[in-house]
Amino acid sequence: MIEIDLTMPFQIAFILIMIVIMNIVLYKPIRSILAERDKRIGGLEKDVEEFHKNAKLRLEEFDEKLNGARSRAKTELDRVRAETQAVGNEKVAEIRKEVEAHKASNQSLIQAEFARASQELQAQVGGFAKDIAGKIIGRAV
Repeated sequence: MIEIDLTMPFQIAFILIMIVIMNIVLYKPIRSILAERDKRIGGLEKDVEEFHKNAKLRLEEFDEKLNGARSRAKTELDRVRAETQAVGNEKVAEIRKEVEAHKASNQSLIQAEFARASQELQAQVGGFAKDIAGKIIGRAV
């Protein structure tokens, strides 16, 4: 059983003095270190949030620039395609004209040769007819 004597108040006083000394020597420094650490962590968290926000903004800016560059490239590509198509159409039209001119000149040459050959053959028809008739009859006509 507990005996209450004169040492008990001394022990209570000693425990209270030890609590004050421990608070000054141990607990306050540890609490200040923990508070400082929480403050640094909070600052680092704010920095991390700011970095994430900046990274997101830069990524959005990059995406906008990339989309702009893509649209400009597509516009330029369409313009160049249209330009080359027009040049190609012009060349094709020019070649067709040349072909038509050659065709017309060759056709007129062929018609002239045909007419000349036809006239020559018409001139020789009488002679051919006499030769064939002579061969059929067996004598010269």
